[in-house]
Amino acid sequence: MNDETAKEREIMMVMRKLLTTIVREVTPEHKSLKHPLSDQTIQDIRACLGLITAREKELADAAGRTAQERPYFVDEPPATKVVPITKIGKVKKDEDD
Repeated sequence: MNDETAKEREIMMVMRKLLTTIVREVTPEHKSLKHPLSDQTIQDIRACLGLITAREKELADAAGRTAQERPYFVDEPPATKVVPITKIGKVKKDEDD
């Protein structure tokens, strides 16, 4: 990845974070309250986020990164499980045998 694409990737990330922060801050706490943004503004924000995501994917593909970078929660269980090498090949026997 060259300096130009790294800078563009950074710009896309900052724009995405800013838009999502703005939406989070103006969203009312209770669903019964009216949202301060118009329906057209909400659609425009969704379109911007879609374009940002598409460009980030293009930059990742051009850089040879095929894995999608996705946010995760720290309490989310990992997608993989580490198996100690000492356990490989051993089969547990039932106590009934």
